[in-house]
Amino acid sequence: MNHETKPVSPATALAALRPSACPGLVRVVAARDGGLCRIRLPGGVLSAARVHALADAASAHATGVLELTNRANVQIRGVRVGEEAALSAALIGAGLGPTGIDAASPLERACAADELRNVMLSPLAGVDPNSLCNTAAIAAELIDMMQREARFASLSPKFALQLDGGERMAMLEHPHDVWLAALPHGATVRFAVGLAGCPTTRPIGTLAAEDIRASMRALLHAFLDLADSDATRMRDVLAAHSLDALLQRAQAHGDFALMRDDAALHAWRREPSPADLRLGAHALHADGSGYVGAQPALGRIDAHTLRALAALAEDSGDATLRVTPWQGLLLPNVSAHAMAATLERLHALGLIVSRADPLARLIACTGSAGCAKSRADTKADAQRLAALLPPDTEAHLSGCERSCAAAHCAPFTLLASDPDHYDLYQRDDTQSGFGQRFGQPVARNLTIEAAALALAQRPRSTQDV
Repeated sequence: MNHETKPVSPATALAALRPSACPGLVRVVAARDGGLCRIRLPGGVLSAARVHALADAASAHATGVLELTNRANVQIRGVRVGEEAALSAALIGAGLGPTGIDAASPLERACAADELRNVMLSPLAGVDPNSLCNTAAIAAELIDMMQREARFASLSPKFALQLDGGERMAMLEHPHDVWLAALPHGATVRFAVGLAGCPTTRPIGTLAAEDIRASMRALLHAFLDLADSDATRMRDVLAAHSLDALLQRAQAHGDFALMRDDAALHAWRREPSPADLRLGAHALHADGSGYVGAQPALGRIDAHTLRALAALAEDSGDATLRVTPWQGLLLPNVSAHAMAATLERLHALGLIVSRADPLARLIACTGSAGCAKSRADTKADAQRLAALLPPDTEAHLSGCERSCAAAHCAPFTLLASDPDHYDLYQRDDTQSGFGQRFGQPVARNLTIEAAALALAQRPRSTQDV
């Protein structure tokens, strides 16, 4: 008897080939509100044409709801069942996929290439005249290196790199597997290098810019040499092996040029950039031109607004948008005379343009409306909290311990315990937020109203503002 073979969906095939819970361009992951597709944007840069394509794809194959993420990516929510492959094809066709991967490439190859683009830059990379170097070119070189070497496809989809070029605005609190931060070195620039942390922690040494590609290749090979099946992140390898063992293994893989340069390490910056730089109009050049920053409430935006932003970028800037690691965006290269009008148009679109707006100081995960793991409707609760939030206070609402919306330890975290109830935590600035997920516990089982009162009574961290 002949048995009909049922076709395997791309998502099912991909899960078997490259298991992961992380959504991606090809890997559309099921959520409570439909499929979730994440578009990685190295450097957070989007041309206006690709913004239009992104909005069109979200409308055609999903509910038209998008989110800006805390790693400067974009994700489409509510992807309809059966539309996953068409959505991925539309996005790749619009140039939103990895370069050098043609349409005939096997599914797992396209997926692996996409998942090797976890490189975070400053939103001002390449446009801030006061930076020490333009990290965009280095990032492109690293991504190309990783995508060309077949072995690196075994890196976890969560494995992430960061490059800090010394721009005036940068997210320095997100832990990364490897980070590099530019620092002055006489007439040249070197890069401080750190592992399993963020650029506010002490580096392990320095690299010259011309040595980064070869040294990073050697370091990644060393990581994979030492990583067992459960060690997917750099912190896992360093928990099982000494730093010297890792560096010695890297030396065996070729040109690994790390220098233990203690004198140079004193020049690397440790302080987060001022929060006020994320929103509003800011001049970068002597002629008054610069950028305008804004953010959608709680990181969520619809396709209609996204199209309007693309048109605004074409009218007022250089026809690009930059997604920021604070779930916001900015328009670069806006002329001095267009600054005020651009800010007004962003505000008219419903975007937040000032830190005075309490929603500018709140982070919330998707919540129970879109995630089965969440114990509360964090988005709705954050809207309620905004009306009660004390001035200058920052808070993060998380529906579970995974903390999807905030990779860093926020000044205050409300962790859902039940619907409409939260445990309150406060960051301890004397300890690393990487080791303590939310900080120190303050109070348990609070309603939103009780949480607002507790926040008003707590002393704030010096890093809150």
